[in-house]
Amino acid sequence: MFFLLLIIIFYSCQQQQSALTTEEVTDVINKFDNGWRNKDLQAVDSVLSPSYIYFTQSGGLFSRDSVVATAGEATYVLQDMSRSEFSISLNDNTAIVSTRWKGKGSYRGTPFDEDQRCSIVVIKKDNKVEILSEHCTPIKSNRVFH
Repeated sequence: MFFLLLIIIFYSCQQQQSALTTEEVTDVINKFDNGWRNKDLQAVDSVLSPSYIYFTQSGGLFSRDSVVATAGEATYVLQDMSRSEFSISLNDNTAIVSTRWKGKGSYRGTPFDEDQRCSIVVIKKDNKVEILSEHCTPIKSNRVFH
């Protein structure tokens, strides 16, 4: 009986993970964006899951390390950026987020003016909120399928 009581006490004292909230999701995405805006590699690095992956517009994969490095690269210049149209779907401690990202600038001397729909997967693990993956697709006026 004493042993059973100890087990019950032990499990009831363990820290329980709180559920992922929409506020936590928007906070982690805003911290990510501010890191890019301010060339703050530590901020970008701090919000990405160790297994983060970016799916490129051309069908490739961009690693976590490459994303962090690009955020601080001198040849990546953001003149203007904004993120809007947040739609967040929570499922336990995972969120699927749809946003609209607009940015103007240049990368390695090539100018860009992007208007994209982004799909972001955010997770909460051990009470830490992280971005697991992202994929952005250009928004085009002449849509082929949808």
